[in-house]
Amino acid sequence: MNVKSIKKPRMGVGLGAVSAVAWGIDTVIIGIIIASSPFKQAIVLAPIIAAFMHDFFSALWISLLMIVKGEFLNVLKLIKTKSGAILVLGALSGGPLAMTFYFLGIQYAGVTYAASIASIFPGIGALLAFFFLKEKMYGKTWLGIVSNIIGVIILAYVPSKFNVESNFIIGILFSLGAAIFWGLEGVIGAWGMKGKEDIPPVPLYAINIRQMTSALCYGLLIVPFIHGFPLVFQVSSTKIVWIIVIAGLLGAANYSLYYMSIDIIGAARAQSLNNTYVFWAIVTEIIFIGTPINLQFVIGALIVLLGSVLVSGNVKS
Repeated sequence: MNVKSIKKPRMGVGLGAVSAVAWGIDTVIIGIIIASSPFKQAIVLAPIIAAFMHDFFSALWISLLMIVKGEFLNVLKLIKTKSGAILVLGALSGGPLAMTFYFLGIQYAGVTYAASIASIFPGIGALLAFFFLKEKMYGKTWLGIVSNIIGVIILAYVPSKFNVESNFIIGILFSLGAAIFWGLEGVIGAWGMKGKEDIPPVPLYAINIRQMTSALCYGLLIVPFIHGFPLVFQVSSTKIVWIIVIAGLLGAANYSLYYMSIDIIGAARAQSLNNTYVFWAIVTEIIFIGTPINLQFVIGALIVLLGSVLVSGNVKS
């Protein structure tokens, strides 16, 4: 085992960890956006319109990067290939489906609960990657994935909230749906990036396709169907649109790093590392919103960090 063969997996681990930080911060910003005017006056439409605008600006950021790099035409050509079709399928799962469910989860259950429940997606992705992609999984890696899931649930679990309140239960169910679709996305994305076309389906091409597919699906199908463009135009005329632009940039950064990590270390391990976003979401709330630190947070955080160490430990694999 030479230095280069060890260095590349370590890079994949690092990219997965940084993607989690970006998504954790983005999650808190999403919560702020949905709770702001004019979104808070449109309870039903708010999560879907916020998801559309988030992915639209995210797609714009990554497309501008590809244009500057002179590679945007390759992205368009890749869409026409088998790998491109697979990546589009993954985009539909992780974009319009997962993001809408996640935003609805945030609306009905709150940031920490939505993030906590959605955090089981690495377990779903790991099982799918093991059976369908034949990814090698060691005992330590499985233990790390399970530890991450347990840790993030501990971080946000408050027994008194689990009552018969309909809105909260609905939020939990939406968050669970997001977990299933995100688990599928990572595996489908890894499958798509294994293609052997003349234009290699590299991670940045893949994420460009992912974000464009998501934005177009929202803009051409979902938003017109729910008559949501008046709210889009209303939001675009307020200062909150600039926060959405920043959230879109963080979303582009998160997904770019996430797909790079998947390409290097596989779907299961990359998803488990990205899953630690809930830890960073709560840390962001503690620093900027003033959420108090308690023993539950300390215990949950330690378990999450332990799980991340276990998942990323086999840098040679």
